[in-house]
Amino acid sequence: MADKPYTEMTDADWKAKGLSKEAIQVTRHAGTERAFSSPLYQHKESGVYHCVCCGSPLFKSDHKFQSSCGWPAFYADSFDSMIEREDNTHGMRRVEVLCKTCGAHLGHKFDDAKHHNRMVPVDTRYCINGVSLEFHKGN
Repeated sequence: MADKPYTEMTDADWKAKGLSKEAIQVTRHAGTERAFSSPLYQHKESGVYHCVCCGSPLFKSDHKFQSSCGWPAFYADSFDSMIEREDNTHGMRRVEVLCKTCGAHLGHKFDDAKHHNRMVPVDTRYCINGVSLEFHKGN
């Protein structure tokens, strides 16, 4: 497969790149994985979480926290690697977060982190689909 701009890649291109059907649905079509289904939800190793589509670094593991929301949660955009846009789907008003490099849907941003875990230093909570992430151990 010749390299195409991310915006021109089809589902077949993403599949050929190794993405699962669920990862394609979530990242390329703004889907949501089932709550509590990701192995990364309870993941505690040190390292960096990257975009599963393009490999861009997104979150440091020390910015991850237990939020009991059902998806991996982080309190900081560790690498200034995401863009935000308003999401009014499903009768809710939310802030969608996408990978700045490839436009992958990652999840949503909320201002309620301290409600979920009082040990978090800020109120920002990035609620991220685990299937949109890949973990790299170490720094």
